[in-house]
Amino acid sequence: MNELRVIPAWRQGQERLYVCLTDGRNVAWYDREAARVNLLSEERREDVLDVLGPFLTGAVTVGPPPVPTPAELARLSLHPDDDLAPNRPGEALQIALDREPAAPRRMRPDPRRRGLAAEQAVGEALDRLEGAGWRTLHSVPLPGGDRIHHLVIGPGGLFAVRALYARKQRVLVSDPMVAIGRREPSPLLRAVRADANRASYALTAEVRPVLAVFGPSALDVTGPLREARVLTDTDLPMLARLGGTLKPADVEALHAMARDRHTWTRV
Repeated sequence: MNELRVIPAWRQGQERLYVCLTDGRNVAWYDREAARVNLLSEERREDVLDVLGPFLTGAVTVGPPPVPTPAELARLSLHPDDDLAPNRPGEALQIALDREPAAPRRMRPDPRRRGLAAEQAVGEALDRLEGAGWRTLHSVPLPGGDRIHHLVIGPGGLFAVRALYARKQRVLVSDPMVAIGRREPSPLLRAVRADANRASYALTAEVRPVLAVFGPSALDVTGPLREARVLTDTDLPMLARLGGTLKPADVEALHAMARDRHTWTRV
């Protein structure tokens, strides 16, 4: 009698099917995206394939788990509470809204919800760069209650990205001032550069600042920008065309370092 059971789970946004004994110990897992069954015990091969039979689609590779890279080993050594990789876009704002929802009769929309919408749209655009060899961390906490909205690491280098809600409004940028609609300009680019500087210090690598404007009716930049980029959320895919700075191994090593919460405790 086959005493194995299949338990679905999610890791890094991808579904895995774990094959477990009745006492909870894993003996294998099926990675759908990689089309691979990873066996921890070769003696259980037939039993594992039998219980996974209804879930397998197409041809699959069966064998022991691949040897982890140094970056993967660093990730595996992290305590779950210290791993920033699972953070969703706008994670900090989402938690704040869950803990302290806006008053139901509030006259004006809660600005946190607008900020969340911007971070989610920008984060989704950046996550789509993963196929081009880029890695993105969201809502990276900094001492003092600050945070980096998005940290992007890829062949073109490292970028600290701050999302700005400007849906259906005109945005005027005159470094360092940024004006949204009829509101008074604010020196937002100074804050964007400060994010990048703190990230550079933490990672001992050059991190460049980016302001990502969500949904503007128009974006006007007057004059040159000093060591910064201002893009709309729909223009973010252009980052994927940048290259020649980091090798894949460097990207993974920096990502492994950046996802550790302790990296950011002294910046």
